[in-house]
Amino acid sequence: MDATALQRQNRRIERLKAQGVTRSTVLVHQECKPALESLRLHFLDPMKADALAAMARHLQDKKTPTNVAQVRQLSPFRYPGGKTWLVPEVRKYLMVAKRKPSVFVEPFAGGAMAGLTAALEGLAEHVFLCELDDDVAAVWAAIFNGTDADVRRLSKRILDFEVTLENVREVLSVATTDTMSRAFRTIVKNRMQRGGIMAAGAGLVKAGEAGRGLKSRWYPATLVTRIKVLRALRERITFEQGDGFLAVRKFANDYNAFFFVDPPYTAGGKKAGKRLYTHNEIDHEELFALMAAVSGSVMLTYDDAPEVRRMAERHGFRVEPVPMKNTHHEIIRELLILKP
Repeated sequence: MDATALQRQNRRIERLKAQGVTRSTVLVHQECKPALESLRLHFLDPMKADALAAMARHLQDKKTPTNVAQVRQLSPFRYPGGKTWLVPEVRKYLMVAKRKPSVFVEPFAGGAMAGLTAALEGLAEHVFLCELDDDVAAVWAAIFNGTDADVRRLSKRILDFEVTLENVREVLSVATTDTMSRAFRTIVKNRMQRGGIMAAGAGLVKAGEAGRGLKSRWYPATLVTRIKVLRALRERITFEQGDGFLAVRKFANDYNAFFFVDPPYTAGGKKAGKRLYTHNEIDHEELFALMAAVSGSVMLTYDDAPEVRRMAERHGFRVEPVPMKNTHHEIIRELLILKP
């Protein structure tokens, strides 16, 4: 570096120092360098200090999976790939934010545990849920968009339902058109099919808990209580059936929006989404590009796959592995992919 260039650099360093910015030397493994580069701009912004500190504390503290038994269950669904285990992470992220999000957007709602928790705990001014699946959407539409009388009838039907193999098969065999009947059928289907799998081809529970078969999955009083709690939140929650990409675009220019994105896990050759969900085809590259372009904050959750990490890197997201227990009680890691 010649003398003139050195002088320019020193003057720049002095100007930055006057703004509170100092130079630090950091030793970085080459595998970690892309993640550090993606955070470079945030190190210069004093408004990001609390968020960065919280991230650091989280990385130090998060060594064991969340005990889902300690998370309040709000959803009527027993949903495959549900995000109960992630609720504490979403809560922490929102609580350290400089301001409460104007809207919490969950474009692939499914069981919607994150959005429901945000509404119950007032973590956002409003919650917007979107779901494409006709059956799942019927349940949310019944709870949040139905009349009080409709919800009372749905609750009574749940309480009065006698669980026998014949009755379950009869409910599942009847095609329904009205929202309340479809919602009831969906709840029965979700509870009675193995693992809560809603996709075609899933079989009914056999042994169940303690060998009680189908009855071991039916908690009518609990389901009705959850519906009552969610119904009381309807002023804080908007539900629309539709395409998740369109839901994101609806709020793309809102700087104070927070997007919680949990798409079907079909990236990187993963097949779980195809097996578990009716709607599982999604352009993951397009989704990453869309989320990188929105004005608000973003949290995506994905399987830990090389392809996913590469997409996150290409679009400037920060990747954080988080431990969880799968259905076989094995500790695995999923990815939180963040854009502050």
